[in-house]
Amino acid sequence: MARIYPICSSSSGNSVFIGTSGHGVLVDAGCSFRALKNALDLIDTGLENIEAIFITHEHTDHVKALEQIIKHTRIPIFAPKLCTQALKDERKISDTAELFDASEGYKSASFEVSCFKTSHDSVDSMGYRVSFNGELFGVCTDTGIVTEEAKAGLKGCKTVLIESNYDETMLRKNPNYPAELKRRIMSEHGHLSNEACAAFCETLVRGGTRNLILGHLSENNNTPITAKNCTKRFLEQRGLLEERDFTLTTAPVMTSGEYIAV
Repeated sequence: MARIYPICSSSSGNSVFIGTSGHGVLVDAGCSFRALKNALDLIDTGLENIEAIFITHEHTDHVKALEQIIKHTRIPIFAPKLCTQALKDERKISDTAELFDASEGYKSASFEVSCFKTSHDSVDSMGYRVSFNGELFGVCTDTGIVTEEAKAGLKGCKTVLIESNYDETMLRKNPNYPAELKRRIMSEHGHLSNEACAAFCETLVRGGTRNLILGHLSENNNTPITAKNCTKRFLEQRGLLEERDFTLTTAPVMTSGEYIAV
């Protein structure tokens, strides 16, 4: 059975496993190396069972474990070309590390993976479309707007992990965030708000998506119930009902071992 397993998802760390117990791929590796290993152990999967890793962009909350993965495994890693150079320039990986160009795509006996551009304040950022066992998965986080490429890349995916980063009212009222940071987050190169996520979720559901997973929630400007209620309310107001037309969950900050079966 094809499954998706959000390992971690927040402003602090992001990684998701797609596959079956004992065999799969990762999108991002943004928690610690130990936490990643422990999370995979919970589903009876080791790093030796990971076929490939796909990196969205160079920010630490998406690549924290990468240096240790490169050091201790031979897993092929795919990333945007400019991202690879940024990782080396910022000394997050060694100059000799070999990463493959994600834009060329990936195909094996079990998986087919393609990427699409997102809109974020990094040198280059991507989301991924993953085909496995006849099921389509999409992962799209760290984007201030839903790009045309993202819309095309996610079309028809049965399961989509989509960013629902912040509640606009909470962000605007947060006294600990300076005005410039708030502007960056709310910009076209920042993050997707609950409201923007909800609006795009209607497009996804009407296009065939069944399972919605809200991810990359801000720990300071959002809550799981706030994000979920926003999307659920928006869809219900447009005649789309949870369980009948879609399932809706929020990805955990750190997993305790729960799969989402497809």
